[in-house]
Amino acid sequence: MHFEAIREFCLKKAGTSEEFPFDEKTLVFKVMGKMFALLPLQRSPPSINLKCDPEYALELRESHQGIIPGFHMNKKHWNTVLLEEDVDARLLANLIDHSYELVVNKLPKKLKTELNNL
Repeated sequence: MHFEAIREFCLKKAGTSEEFPFDEKTLVFKVMGKMFALLPLQRSPPSINLKCDPEYALELRESHQGIIPGFHMNKKHWNTVLLEEDVDARLLANLIDHSYELVVNKLPKKLKTELNNL
């Protein structure tokens, strides 16, 4: 999946916004103000950081060369997915969905209600 396809996929999710809170090279996707994906635009090899359930994160790292502990992130809760490795578009989409859902599930009740009303 190319950067623009990832961007479009993320922005289709309810309550999602995009911004550059750290620098002009790292696009961050948030749901209701909480990060669920970081897309470094100039990193080589191209990658995306995604939140992940800790046990599932370990499982993924063991079974895919292109999934490593989150670069500059909490390595227990974040994975870096190398986009040119052994992660196909379907798995990447599932991992983005998983990250989004993890963040949504942790939102305060008020924000969940707002999200459900969008």
